[in-house]
Amino acid sequence: MPPEQIVALLQWYADMGVDVAIADEPLDRFAESAQAPLASPPMRSVPEADAARRAPAAAAQPRMASPAPTMLTTSPDAVELAAREQARSARTLDELRDLLERFDGCALKATANRLVFADGAPDAKVMFVGEAPGRDEDIQGRPFVGRSGQLLDRMLTAIGLDRTKAYIANVVPWRPPGNRDPTPQETTICRPFIERQIELVAPKVLVCLGARSAQALLGVTDGILKLRGRWLDYDLAGQRIRAIATLHPAYLLRQPVQKRLAWRDFRAIRTAIEQDMS
Repeated sequence: MPPEQIVALLQWYADMGVDVAIADEPLDRFAESAQAPLASPPMRSVPEADAARRAPAAAAQPRMASPAPTMLTTSPDAVELAAREQARSARTLDELRDLLERFDGCALKATANRLVFADGAPDAKVMFVGEAPGRDEDIQGRPFVGRSGQLLDRMLTAIGLDRTKAYIANVVPWRPPGNRDPTPQETTICRPFIERQIELVAPKVLVCLGARSAQALLGVTDGILKLRGRWLDYDLAGQRIRAIATLHPAYLLRQPVQKRLAWRDFRAIRTAIEQDMS
């Protein structure tokens, strides 16, 4: 491999949070991270035998500065606590967005093109929350702008809404690589931010798009076909607001016959909004 490619690879490892080399003897990183404080831990040195074996190759390469430790090197519990504290400190949606732009506790940020924060009216009566952005959203920096978003727009129009009358966000604001599902840890780390986002918008109706959004926000475990259409309570800063789960637009694109179920849900959403306004 040419030297410049080696340097680029090492820099990529550093950007991803790799701060140690693999040694001959195994180490229990989980035990170490459980004892790690919230502050950034010291960088771990390479074992002497391992360093000696790599010295000739390293001498031929340009010297790179060690990456500054981030929250990615601390325990998951510490990162979750830091996320909760930061989210709680945001007094406005703009402050919350700025905090997320600077937040380094979720590894998805390193692989995504940009933060996908929200779209729509911050003072909307109804808020829609999906799971995570896809490719089109990652490119444009707005939620639900691809095929799923176009279907969602048509569904909103069918009940007299559009993006000027609704607020749209995701539980996880960065696209997972390859559009995979976010891991439970990624969802847990990002959950305080979407919870604070819901508090700041303070909608009258919360709509979870898909099972994973409902499971993250409403604490349910049922599948979406069993869960959809049921009104539940969401605890909003000590107050209960009406929440409902419905089928994700991406699922409806794969299963068009289920649009009849989504239409029932959206009619119920329209009725709830009308009742609140009357």
